[in-house]
Amino acid sequence: MKVLIVGTGYVGLVTGTCLAETGATVYCIDINEQKIENLNKGILPIYEPGLDQLVERNVEKGRLFFTTRMQEVIQDSDVIFIAVGTPPGEDGSADLQYVVSVARDIGKYLQDYTVVVTKSTVPVGTARKVKAAVQEELGKRGSDLKFDVASNPEFLKEGNAIDDFMKPDRIVAGIESEQAEKVLSRLYKPFVLNGHPLIFMDITSSEMTKYAANSMLATKISFINDIANLCEIVGADINNVRKGIGSDARIGHKFIYPGVGYGGSCFPKDVQALVKTAKEYNYEMRILEAVEAVNKSQKQVLTQKIRKHFKDSLKGKKLAIWGLSFKPGTDDMREAPSLTLIEDMLEAGVEVTAYDPVSMHEAKELYLGDTITYAKDMYEAVIGADALALVTEWNEFRIPNYKVLSRLMNDKVLFDGRNIFEPEEVREYGFVYYGIGR
Repeated sequence: MKVLIVGTGYVGLVTGTCLAETGATVYCIDINEQKIENLNKGILPIYEPGLDQLVERNVEKGRLFFTTRMQEVIQDSDVIFIAVGTPPGEDGSADLQYVVSVARDIGKYLQDYTVVVTKSTVPVGTARKVKAAVQEELGKRGSDLKFDVASNPEFLKEGNAIDDFMKPDRIVAGIESEQAEKVLSRLYKPFVLNGHPLIFMDITSSEMTKYAANSMLATKISFINDIANLCEIVGADINNVRKGIGSDARIGHKFIYPGVGYGGSCFPKDVQALVKTAKEYNYEMRILEAVEAVNKSQKQVLTQKIRKHFKDSLKGKKLAIWGLSFKPGTDDMREAPSLTLIEDMLEAGVEVTAYDPVSMHEAKELYLGDTITYAKDMYEAVIGADALALVTEWNEFRIPNYKVLSRLMNDKVLFDGRNIFEPEEVREYGFVYYGIGR
């Protein structure tokens, strides 16, 4: 099969590469000439474990190509995925200008029947807009060419995206015709041979499924964070509570780990977009509004603990931060809790030194510039520090050498934003320990 992927960001690049791995001929298209030039040199725009080797292998096998020119490769395509960005507007709504622009280009250049698939996370009703845009451009050409529009939301976890795509929990596809179902069934056949379900439904339900899934996961995170804060007040241990409730199969153990709030490109944007969609239909998503409020507050939980420990006397203090990305396994810093903490600390006159295994370049280039100091490793970050804050639970932070920390730090205070350390062990080395809900 011949597949076109428009957009070479996180979703587009992972989707295109994994489809090529199953034997499809895939063309990844982007208007950013520098990005395409880099991809053709093997330089990826994102960090995702294992993706670089997968890209290299499929390029060498002649199954994966990168180009800026849709018009030259669109002929005979079976499926065209729209995987461009949908950044949130100030009101929380998804900006669809790039999605519609791609749809118009498809209408300008389409030569044969194909299935046009929205892969970007888009609000309910987007497929109708895509269909109208393609149809309008075909009309301008005087063409009655047949095509189908489908919705195929992604459920990829950054840091584990390749496994998620190759071994999906489920594949959701919203369709309008038997022909579209036939095409997508063939495309996804290699991924459902082991029993993973390919669920066909109407397009509107498919669009809603993506938002509902991410909003449910965000709800679990904000819920456990709210419970953790109450545990801290009443003297309970959230780790015990988490184990107690997680043993109930109806609740489960996943996404009930307390911390400093969720971030990234999906949960914040999708919760806001679903709340905005509801308002457009005169409905109030009261739970999700609370989820968002709790998360915003939770991102400042370390700030509050640091202020309390130092009795609001922060000016001139030195804080070491371990972890900048919003989660381990990615360099993505969009909506990362570390950004909130750093902003609060800089405003209070604190000198910040940070270390992250993969995202420091991202931090320096896109977010923080030279406002903080970047260490070459986790121990350099703590030299002369009055306190250490663990924000992102990378594996390399899990078993630190407390003797080395004791020797390097000015004062032995540890703020554990992910509850990855054992309080008793930390205190044995003379540290003051603060966790979340403990």
